[in-house]
Amino acid sequence: MRSVYFGEEHEAFRTAVRRFVVDEVAPHAADWEAAGAIPREIFARMGELGMLGILAPEEYGGAAADVFFAVAFLEELPRSMMGGFCAAVSVQQFMATPHILRHGSAELKRRYVAPSVAGGKVGALAITEPDTGSDVAAIRTTAVRDGDGYVVNGAKTFITNGADGDFFTLAVRTGAEGAGGLSLLVVDADAPGITRRRLDKLGWHASDTAEVAFEDVRVPASRLIGEENRGFAIIMESFRLERIAAAAIACGSAALVLEQTLTYMGSRQVFGRALNRFQALRHRLADLDAELEGARQLTHHAAWLLQQEDPSPREAAMAKLVSTELGKRVADECLQLHGGYGFMEEYPVARQYRDARAATLAAGTSEVMREIIARILIDERR
Repeated sequence: MRSVYFGEEHEAFRTAVRRFVVDEVAPHAADWEAAGAIPREIFARMGELGMLGILAPEEYGGAAADVFFAVAFLEELPRSMMGGFCAAVSVQQFMATPHILRHGSAELKRRYVAPSVAGGKVGALAITEPDTGSDVAAIRTTAVRDGDGYVVNGAKTFITNGADGDFFTLAVRTGAEGAGGLSLLVVDADAPGITRRRLDKLGWHASDTAEVAFEDVRVPASRLIGEENRGFAIIMESFRLERIAAAAIACGSAALVLEQTLTYMGSRQVFGRALNRFQALRHRLADLDAELEGARQLTHHAAWLLQQEDPSPREAAMAKLVSTELGKRVADECLQLHGGYGFMEEYPVARQYRDARAATLAAGTSEVMREIIARILIDERR
């Protein structure tokens, strides 16, 4: 597609990603969905192809590319036909490791980022707790200093890659209540005292989502990311990339389900003519296409602002809100346009309908996105 944001190199990379996802991932979708897991070999394969370190520095095996290579990558992931695959891979690359890259020691980068880029380690971002979601400042999991390390106690939930992953980028309380007492630690998933329970989900079946408990887990002090009690700022800083990633995936998902629905409607005959010849249905598709283009451009603009190091969370929150809500509606409309077949598991739109629902919850709910926008729109104008 023609765009001010993407050049020939971006589009060549997009083509390579699409070819890989369509040829090497999508054919296994039914099996991986049924198994509730993604084979580790596919992470290694992506690492081999240079698809897991798009933004990472070359010294850790990355490509040190600009953010629009990441956007192109994310927009193509939905062609895997698994929302769970999109979630697992985006968490691995854009949520579990950026904190380490920006604020971790050289040793942490060598130990966790480099093997993540190569596909040898899979990471998880562990922030959400059973009683604490988007209110990050209310986190209760504690890390108490003891000698040359910390002792961690608490629980996390809804953690993508939490059941099968190798490490957690873990938000903990090291100080007083509130935002000023939070820190980030890197914790090996096989450390003594950690128990993991796989959660059964409505959608995203291929990804492993877990509840994780920490009981007297000892973590070396060298695993601290940045400074103690400065974790809240690091988390907030990385939320923009996380939300832009969610928006890009939602746009790619909506584009795919719309494309598949157009193909279906061109072949489905009703009352002697194809479904796509009925004006009411044609206009519904036209509206969806126009709205999708608007969401895509907003997402691209938010990505551009991120690349310019603009600190405002406004556009990233807008992109996440608009794109994921639209993705949910596009999946719903397209299922309806399939008629009874859309309700059948043998048609991809049934899975896409389920998977689209999760996007408005992950990386901050739509309600939280609205509150971020409202604070900037209303409260900061005083």
